[in-house]
Amino acid sequence: MSERYRNSETLLERALKTVPLGSQTFSKSKTQYPHGVSPYFIQRGRGSHVWDVDGNEYVDFINGLCAVTLGYNDPDVTEAVKAQLEDGVIFSLPHPIEMQVAEKICELVPCAEKVRFGKNGSDATAGAIRLARAHTGRDHVAVCGYHGWQDWYIGSTLRNHGVPQATRDLTHTFMYNDIASLDSLFKQWPDQIAAVILEPMNVVEPQDGFLENVKALTHKHGAVLIFDETITGFRYANGGAQEYFGVTPDLATFGKGLANGYPVSAVAGRADLMQLMEEVFFSFTFGGETLSLAAALATMQKLQREPVVATMRRQGEKIIQRLNAVISEQGAEQFLSVSGHPAWSFLLIKDAEPYTSWQLKTLFMQEMLERGILAFGSHNMSYSHRDDDLDQLFAAYDAVIPLLVAAVKERSLPKMLRCQALEPLFKVR
Repeated sequence: MSERYRNSETLLERALKTVPLGSQTFSKSKTQYPHGVSPYFIQRGRGSHVWDVDGNEYVDFINGLCAVTLGYNDPDVTEAVKAQLEDGVIFSLPHPIEMQVAEKICELVPCAEKVRFGKNGSDATAGAIRLARAHTGRDHVAVCGYHGWQDWYIGSTLRNHGVPQATRDLTHTFMYNDIASLDSLFKQWPDQIAAVILEPMNVVEPQDGFLENVKALTHKHGAVLIFDETITGFRYANGGAQEYFGVTPDLATFGKGLANGYPVSAVAGRADLMQLMEEVFFSFTFGGETLSLAAALATMQKLQREPVVATMRRQGEKIIQRLNAVISEQGAEQFLSVSGHPAWSFLLIKDAEPYTSWQLKTLFMQEMLERGILAFGSHNMSYSHRDDDLDQLFAAYDAVIPLLVAAVKERSLPKMLRCQALEPLFKVR
């Protein structure tokens, strides 16, 4: 047991007795954090900082897997939730805040004419797919990106245990920035594809009119175009990536930063499609839960009132520029690079003989966590990231990138690691 993470490791041992993986979320579990050099439980957060159960403080660049856009315990969101709590959380009839939040989404998001709420991103994507199937009378789906845990999508990945083969056979993957790969699916399954769903951007930007071509091809074949904006929504622009790139889908799904970490998601889109929700069953006891909707309304109002998106972009650009400079100075371009949008960028780690990317990532996490940076390779920006937070990140990179280079050149990684290396599980993007 490590001294720095003694309480975390004790709690993990206890949690594993009653909770598979010790966490409710795969990406927050022990599979993603090397044992002995990682915290496993966060006690509290404020702004851009979090504190683990051992009292260690971190600048957080994970931000609840991109769910926190304003910062932890944002005062405007917290005040709105406290005020709503005094009136109640859930009722026997809808609360007016349901329509108020729907109206605000329609005001901000280009494709949104009507809205339905869920509790997480998987609810929204599954609802959008069911809606597209009802509209087209077709069963097959083309996917590009990560779209949640439910059978229709996860059956297309290596984590498909428990998904019926008949369901798996209906979902087909195409490659981002490769319009020919989508075209081939339409040719293979003529008049059978109900929907094309993709993250409008993740690691790389769309090239050569990719999003426009996806839309044209999808409509040519009578399918529904769905943008999964679970992460890009309210992060790339107030109206999401569809506003940022100027391409409007038929439907879009939102979650994550919609309510600065409170559990709510949304399906939004064309009125004629969304009207089918009166027949398509998409219903939740907690779909109109008022605390999360109050948080969502407060979050979107702050997005309109303050330069949230512009600030995340500006701070994220500083990170990309500085990290690229450090990689170049250290001659690490062979196995390190930077990609993505400034509000959601990635340090990409490749294999470097004789080590795998996972071995190198383990060393990276070990050293960054020790320096008070909570990160696993991405920079999930929030409005609360200030220049002093970036200074701490830059100091960590100035120390850690040379260590990675030395580990490769001197073949000394095993001596530098104080833990077992992480192992790959499945690739989602």
